[in-house]
Amino acid sequence: QVQLVQSGGGLVQAGDSLRLSCVASGGTYSTYVMGWFRQPPGQEREFVAAIGRNGITTTYADAVKGRFTISRDNTNNTMYLQMNSLKPGDTASYYCAATLALVLPTTRSRYNYWGQGTQVIVSS
Repeated sequence: QVQLVQSGGGLVQAGDSLRLSCVASGGTYSTYVMGWFRQPPGQEREFVAAIGRNGITTTYADAVKGRFTISRDNTNNTMYLQMNSLKPGDTASYYCAATLALVLPTTRSRYNYWGQGTQVIVSS
């Protein structure tokens, strides 16, 4: 069973960049598909991005495509979310997640393991 610990996040201004990290332990990291979700205040948790086991295959939500980049380092069991050109609408609690699914799921229920969450606030 894998444990996920997140870091990064904080308060930034619109147009700024931020990088989130997610470190995995307790499992064979390279066997997991990894993803990022976010939960805006008062809203449901939504998909942001996912990355395949080899770090090559990725998929993004339309709202972040072209601005966010997901990546992973299987040597250091770490996943990243580089967020550029941040907008106030990106304000949310961000969560990393892991799954043994064979594809790149975009639904919350397909992920089995979750990080503790980290808050991102983008001011206008």
